[in-house]
Amino acid sequence: MEDDSEPEQSSWAHLPDVCLRRVFHWLDDRDRSQAALVCKKWNWAMHSGSLWRSRTITFYGRPSRKQTLELQNALWYVKKFAKYLEHLEIKLSNPYNTAFTQKVQVTMRDLLSHLSKCNSRLVSLSMKYLELDRLIWKNVVRAQFIKNLATFLKRMSKRLDYLNLKGARVTLEEGCELLNSLSCLTNQSFISEINIEDFFSRHLLVYSSTLFHQTMSKFHSLVTLTFNYNCISDELLDILREHSAHSLCTLNIKCHNHDPHGQVVWGMSWANLAKSAPKLNVNFFFERVMKHDHLARILLVEIPVRSISLRSCYFSDPDWTMKPTLTNLLPAYGHVLQELTLELNNDHELLDDELLQLILSCKRLLFLKVWAFLNVTFMERLLQNRAERKCILTTIKVRIYTARQDTSEEDRLLCDIYRKFRYLIDSELNYFVITYPMV
Repeated sequence: MEDDSEPEQSSWAHLPDVCLRRVFHWLDDRDRSQAALVCKKWNWAMHSGSLWRSRTITFYGRPSRKQTLELQNALWYVKKFAKYLEHLEIKLSNPYNTAFTQKVQVTMRDLLSHLSKCNSRLVSLSMKYLELDRLIWKNVVRAQFIKNLATFLKRMSKRLDYLNLKGARVTLEEGCELLNSLSCLTNQSFISEINIEDFFSRHLLVYSSTLFHQTMSKFHSLVTLTFNYNCISDELLDILREHSAHSLCTLNIKCHNHDPHGQVVWGMSWANLAKSAPKLNVNFFFERVMKHDHLARILLVEIPVRSISLRSCYFSDPDWTMKPTLTNLLPAYGHVLQELTLELNNDHELLDDELLQLILSCKRLLFLKVWAFLNVTFMERLLQNRAERKCILTTIKVRIYTARQDTSEEDRLLCDIYRKFRYLIDSELNYFVITYPMV
């Protein structure tokens, strides 16, 4: 007797579309293409616009066969589903010769040209660490790459809301050309977030450039700006106050020892900006700029500082002392400072008392990260004050440097401290403390 009943369908056949798209979301390009061959419904899911809104394309300096295939597939899918693309990230991994950068330039020229014609949704573009000042970028290739990127930014400027060109390392003229592309159509730009940290080549006095000031005056709705201190001037702060005070929320400022940072910026300029932009928070990141007189010229009391990071990058200077900064400079931000990062090679001075007093004076401090020579007892004193609600820290990350290779005694003491404050640590803190031999 023949069975005329229809074969039982798999439960996958009845999976709701929203769930099916979610499954496809977690698949890589190869698995998606294989899954799309199962049936018409799955092929339809493959063409869902929500799957292709964000893409990352990585160029590898010395690619394996798998990485080469991944790049080819990524480029193919970006072009095929270009109309859906909203967030694009380009990465260069270990660029090492001129042939590589020329290939990147040609490939990006074709990709950007295609997107210019087929895409009208792109709101976010990230191209970090291009390092265009390296010798692997021949002058002709570099110039053509910048020209193609500027043309693309002009065409996308009306919708683009986020641009990250961190580490591009371009000249002042090239940098302003790229930034001006964002305002080319209307002579003003309403992009909300720009990251131009390490955007310009090292040692440039950007703060004194009229061209840079003219360029920045075209941005009228900045919310977040990330850049280097060698761009800061009274003129720039006045420009931000005049054109973006209504929207400005965050300034992320990096100050590196190799960048010029000796310019004079008046506290009144900061005060006027802070008054006009009441939502403004400023985050400072210092690398190897550690001397008190240098920091005092930059960290003015009028600045609404939310976080400060001071990193010596393991360099030690016996003539340098951190105490004046901890006792005289940073306490001025006790009413606003929320995050503090200190990575110090203070093998010539102990800072336990000064650091603890600073923490207790910062009534809004939530995040603390310290890599320094400290006594283990510092942690017990800090946790005791936290248990007594004398500070409101929620994150404590400490690396205690020691001059001894054997840290077993310090590790035992840290375990005892943890057991003593275990309830507090487990219930209220993001806590990580270790010893680290510096020998």
